Amino acid sequence: MPALDVLAYAKLNLSLDVLEKRPDGYHEMRMVMQTVDLCDRLRLETGTGKPLSMRSNLGFLPADGRNLAAAAALRLAEDTGADWGGLSITLDKSIPVCAGLAGGSADAAAVLRGLNHLAGLHLPPERLEEIGTKVGSDVPYCVRGGTALAEGRGEVLTDLPPLPSCHVVLCKPAFSVPTPELFARLDGVRIRRRPDTAGLLSALAAGDLAGVARRMYNVFEDALPPRRAAEIQRLKTELIQQGALGACMSGTGSAVFGLFDSEGAARRALAALSQLCPTCFLARPVEKLV
Repeated sequence: MPALDVLAYAKLNLSLDVLEKRPDGYHEMRMVMQTVDLCDRLRLETGTGKPLSMRSNLGFLPADGRNLAAAAALRLAEDTGADWGGLSITLDKSIPVCAGLAGGSADAAAVLRGLNHLAGLHLPPERLEEIGTKVGSDVPYCVRGGTALAEGRGEVLTDLPPLPSCHVVLCKPAFSVPTPELFARLDGVRIRRRPDTAGLLSALAAGDLAGVARRMYNVFEDALPPRRAAEIQRLKTELIQQGALGACMSGTGSAVFGLFDSEGAARRALAALSQLCPTCFLARPVEKLV
């Protein structure tokens, strides 16, 4: 049976701005996204002669079309007429769930890239991104990866100069914030600050890591419940005190990350933050995937 191992990379929001509400009920977004090498691993096997099956190392994850990895395989087959002759997906998750790191979308994107190769479909990246929009808003970006400006619902992508070489310390607190709840809260609060997206883009163009880090911001931090906001701020403050050039929450949270220009400082910060938040990772930026 043909088989392929693929990696699904986490994403960070270097900035996240939510603009007006659209007629379709979604919000207009403007985000600068970055892929990092924290990743899930998937094994795809075709020709099993059985209906699609999925299993993972986390027993609470759905193993059917509610899982974005399985949904991506089903959507790819529907849109292309491909017949896998039976498909098995095995998922080994390392990206924390419900963290704002697009773990589910990254898995879906990895399935699209992997099956495109394994089945010899030869679909161009743009077609995979188009199919990805039908699976989830972050999936097109996760197909592409690298450093990109994401607009619309997140599916309108513009490649950006790569984030300068750096080290990332990621922390996932013990709580999660449901995305619909946070969008609802955002509609009812006064946003104190907007990301300086134009300045961030200029810093990327100049290869200015410190300039990027200074301009990172996520408007969802303004919409967090007070207790959660305090916990996020505590982690951001600790990252800065440990030498991060800047710190930010990713997506709708609750993961927080800091950018470091020194591996030694990043490792020391990782040790310190692990005392406050047991789920911490050291990561590096990843360039464009397709």
